[in-house]
Amino acid sequence: MANLKEVRNRIASVASTMQITSAMKMVSAAKLRKAQNAVVSFRPYSATLTQVIDNVMGDNVDIDSPYNKERHIDNVLLVVLSSNKGLCGAFNSSVIKQALHRIKDYYKQDKYIKVDVWSFGRKSSDFFAKSKEGNLIKRSDELWENLSFDKLSEISSKLMDSFAHGTYDAIEIIYNHFKNVATQQVCQERFLPLTSLNNNDSKDTKEEKKFYIFEPSREQIMSNIIPQALNSQFYKCFLDSFASEHGARMTSMNKATDNATQLLKDLKLSYNKVRQAAITNEIIEISSASEALKG
Repeated sequence: MANLKEVRNRIASVASTMQITSAMKMVSAAKLRKAQNAVVSFRPYSATLTQVIDNVMGDNVDIDSPYNKERHIDNVLLVVLSSNKGLCGAFNSSVIKQALHRIKDYYKQDKYIKVDVWSFGRKSSDFFAKSKEGNLIKRSDELWENLSFDKLSEISSKLMDSFAHGTYDAIEIIYNHFKNVATQQVCQERFLPLTSLNNNDSKDTKEEKKFYIFEPSREQIMSNIIPQALNSQFYKCFLDSFASEHGARMTSMNKATDNATQLLKDLKLSYNKVRQAAITNEIIEISSASEALKG
């Protein structure tokens, strides 16, 4: 059985850890509230915009757009969204695992397909920098420090240009979709080529077909609204991932705090047992010495 000093040291260590996890939980809860409000308030706009485009594109009329051209896939870009920090459960590992699974899927289709990775988040960037799977072409870890629609629109525009000019035949985004505080779902979302912008946020209802009168022409309107919708889709993915990160970290730190609390109780019980055993031994020794002196 451990001595009193060892148990006291363990109690102090666990208590210190519990204070840290509790503080991290509160910090993540505060950041989560802001991130959750941002993603929830942005979803109605994104859903309405995508619904309008789906209605326009769903009437079997060909839209001459550089973003809906299906091509033979030779070059693919995976945009992987992770976090810069750990201690958030399976948040990062799930995204990395899904990205690896997608890379292997492409290699199974054709071993000559080139799969590039653009990583946003230090955890995925460090992994793909060492991994033999996929080709890490760029890492933008600093973007999470200050998310803004303007910055992400610039990146989204670069992705659209790379697709339009034939640099990539397909672009996909892999990220964590925010469902609630305790649940984050790994998503693999097609960014380009554009067939439909419908996603999990849109209500899957059979609504009557809406007809539109276009002024100016349908093509002119779509040439402006499609890039705007793609920018919104790209931004929404980052908002989802950001909220999911803090939700996962808050849940993880909450569990860690609960475990530390229970461990602290067990250690204090163990400490009392060791202390009681030491006192009992001292009493026995004193009694034995007293008996020896009497004899």
